[in-house]
Amino acid sequence: MASESQSLGPVSVIGTTSWGTTLAMIMARRGIEVRLVARTPEEAESFERLRKHPRLPGFTFPSSMFTTGDWQTGLSGASAVLFGVPSRSVRANAKRAMPHLVPNTLVICATKGIEQGSSKRMSEVLAEELLENGRIAALSGPNLALEVVRGLPTSTVVAAATEEVAREAQCLLNSTTFRVYTNTDLIGVELGGALKNVIAIGAGIIDGMGLGDNAKAAFLTRGLAEITRLGVAAGAQPLTFMGNSGLGDIMATAFSGLSRNHRAGIALAKGLTLNAAIDSLDGQVAEGVTTTRAALEMAKGYGIEMPITEVTCRVLFDGLSPKEALFALMIREPTQE
Repeated sequence: MASESQSLGPVSVIGTTSWGTTLAMIMARRGIEVRLVARTPEEAESFERLRKHPRLPGFTFPSSMFTTGDWQTGLSGASAVLFGVPSRSVRANAKRAMPHLVPNTLVICATKGIEQGSSKRMSEVLAEELLENGRIAALSGPNLALEVVRGLPTSTVVAAATEEVAREAQCLLNSTTFRVYTNTDLIGVELGGALKNVIAIGAGIIDGMGLGDNAKAAFLTRGLAEITRLGVAAGAQPLTFMGNSGLGDIMATAFSGLSRNHRAGIALAKGLTLNAAIDSLDGQVAEGVTTTRAALEMAKGYGIEMPITEVTCRVLFDGLSPKEALFALMIREPTQE
């Protein structure tokens, strides 16, 4: 592992989110030179001075990792670039990175989401903006940053259109505590990781309302069926949703107190407005909020029914109360499983 990591060129991570920084630290702990690319020189200077992330307390940056706000310095000569930014800013960050990348750079997207307006997956957004840099992989799975940075055993999946690209990304990220599987179902892996955030919000609402384990189990089961239905319509393989980026990710985000989407759901169940629920996350992003509308637009295009996503959207944006949402789901016409 050591000699293998030493043969890798410098890796750039765009985005100082807790997840982007965690992935940077995973690679740097293996001795890989990692450049964490910040939005501004001021942000980079703060990270370099402290040598730690404020949302990852107690974990200092490895010596082979540094932060820079100079994008030319941060990206020049990189053998791979990983995007760890919120979905709403992936396109803008890709545009900013493009002039500094060489053709055939390995690009890994660690962002789970669907672009609003276009309903495009993150790898599609990157492919549009990075032109010749088309070797794109997507990372997804039950990966809570605080557990990963602590070195707790974790598995995940990296997907690409070809096995060769997926294996390159696997080699870069795999470690003794972070087990990375490969998959060539890029559509399924990305949609599983994005759509489960919507289900996690609903799971938080169920917990916040104290509806019990039966309700939560039923909700997650039907939520997974809904995700699979849309995914297959979009060209994904159904079995993908039983893996890390589907069932695995749902389990982690629907039960963990570290899940931002789950916490947002609990806040909504307690009567907070959407803005107040988002504010309660202390600046962190609940991707499921923006993904909900994009998922419904995608479902409409494929003619797919997504009742859970639909009522979640109404709770988030149309003033439907969690109690009314539950009633709307329970009174639907009985049907086959």
